[in-house]
Amino acid sequence: MNKIAITETDQYLFAQGTHYEIYEKMGAHPCKMDGKEGVYFATYAPNARGVYVVGDFNGWKEWETPLTKLGPGGIYAGFVAGAKEDDFYKFFIEGPKGNTLYKADPFACYAEKRPGTASKIFDLQGFKWSDSRWIKKREEGDIIRSPLAIYECHIGSFMKHPGKEDGGYYSYREFADRIVDYLKEMKYTHVELMGIAEHPFDGSWGYQVTGYYAPTSRYGNPKDFMYLVNTLHKNNIGVILDWVPAHFAKDSHGLADFDGGAVFEHPDPRLGEHPEWGTKIFNYGKNEVKNFLIANVLYWIKEFHIDGIRVDAVASMLYLDYGKKEGEWLPNKYGDNKNLEAIEFFKHLNSIVHKEYPGFMTIAEESTAWPKITGDVEDGGLGFTFKWNMGWMHDFCEYMKLDPYFRKDNHYNMTFAMSYNEYENYILPLSHDEVVHLKCSMVEKMPGYKVDKYANLRVGYTFMFGHSGKKLLFMGQEFGQEREWNEERELDWYMLQNDLNKGLQQYVKKLLEVYRSYACLWADDNSWKGFEWMNADDKDRSTYTFIRRTDLEPKCLLFINNMTPMKWERYRVGVPEEGSYKLVLNSDETCFGGNGNPVPKTITSEKGQCDYKEQYIELDLPPYTSLIYEYN
Repeated sequence: MNKIAITETDQYLFAQGTHYEIYEKMGAHPCKMDGKEGVYFATYAPNARGVYVVGDFNGWKEWETPLTKLGPGGIYAGFVAGAKEDDFYKFFIEGPKGNTLYKADPFACYAEKRPGTASKIFDLQGFKWSDSRWIKKREEGDIIRSPLAIYECHIGSFMKHPGKEDGGYYSYREFADRIVDYLKEMKYTHVELMGIAEHPFDGSWGYQVTGYYAPTSRYGNPKDFMYLVNTLHKNNIGVILDWVPAHFAKDSHGLADFDGGAVFEHPDPRLGEHPEWGTKIFNYGKNEVKNFLIANVLYWIKEFHIDGIRVDAVASMLYLDYGKKEGEWLPNKYGDNKNLEAIEFFKHLNSIVHKEYPGFMTIAEESTAWPKITGDVEDGGLGFTFKWNMGWMHDFCEYMKLDPYFRKDNHYNMTFAMSYNEYENYILPLSHDEVVHLKCSMVEKMPGYKVDKYANLRVGYTFMFGHSGKKLLFMGQEFGQEREWNEERELDWYMLQNDLNKGLQQYVKKLLEVYRSYACLWADDNSWKGFEWMNADDKDRSTYTFIRRTDLEPKCLLFINNMTPMKWERYRVGVPEEGSYKLVLNSDETCFGGNGNPVPKTITSEKGQCDYKEQYIELDLPPYTSLIYEYN
């Protein structure tokens, strides 16, 4: 039998939810059978009366090419001689009540470019990867104790070709060359790509998916996407994908009511629909659905060499009543709102992924206080590598938006996150969600005149890069994009003609250089041994001082942040050790758009009580300024 053909063992494992290479059998696979070239098609349609394949190869004749039902599990398959790569196709399904549906292939690796909705036959084999050094480094490394600085990016609006039809998108290959140069210059470690899986509506940003196994055809074919990942890896930049198992689009060609009944979603709308989002919810208690999703992650890793996934809307999966009114949801068997099937799904997913691919990251976008998101599965945790610290993000943005006069009354917004920091492995995200829907861009959130806004943002970013937790910035935030992000237009790169924007960009680049150069900023992010407040309580002057340290190296850093337009003369900071403190970075330098107020390049500590320490340093602290000093 041809190795692509589905066997009884394949059917059994799929029904058990443990066929982690099921994508190698399902979908459309070019091959040779009985001496003939063609394509082997397979799909899962347990409620169907019959399944047919239609496409370019048979003139789209509905009843001409039936697939065979292989067993009681509901898989239909068959070989079609003459079908070939680049042919468009769909499954034509006769539902349980005799109704008929045209459906795109759930396992297709390539899709027709929207607004078309067909699947496209494509052979993934043959791409020559050259990233083995990167993969080996990932497998042997410890990402928890490594620098992680993520550039969140939407390919379609990073840069555009002016005047071209269909949005002027860069292809995957064009984008690869541009983004690699930029990320290397800026010193990011990883890029997180929004909306790669195929989706029909541009405005969903890729968060309402119809093709989980298909890199969107907006920017090219799957091998073009492989080129992008390979190019990034060869330049020592990791790739994280947004992954959306929380819900899927209702579009008629997609997964919803796939065979005329509930296949991927829960049949009860109280468990199978998000009324607020207008989407379907996966049935996490169904083995075949869990298999579809878990195999999908393994597919992106194996076939496209992805380094991590950021799992979207985890809270909506964990809570049965998320975004729902009374009567729109059902409690679990214990009578509460925890989604027991989703919990087990996450444990299963993370256990398999981390076992098979050491060094691969799973990142939870989770907005509640659910315990042990990054805890070990064996200890009752969900097993994620990292969790987005949404609480820190909210408190940070709310504080930074305030007029400095009112910051003293909200001082502890900026210190609260450290009180729970050790309970999870956190990423501090300033993501796309914070710069859309009338929330303003990051720089426009800041108070004051224009020059003050940029000074505020430089101080805010310094606080963020000094704070425990890995880092994420959305594209455009690094140079002070002033308009809110809009997926229909490219970033306002022309703003780099302005001194303030160019200065902010250079400052973020310098922050990233400092971040990657000092192990104290990333080696002990989830422990108090890596962070100590010098003064967390100076609310009347709205200053924050703290140190970062690690046992990996003797170099430590002292952060001094002035969040006001006031100059604090003879400002004293308690320091942990006697000796010299050498200036590493000053946010007020003129090259960054600052005022260039003088600050000492080196300060020798003096003996005396300050901030519960036996030594202190003293300096005139300029307005809206962050200073970073190194000591051993």
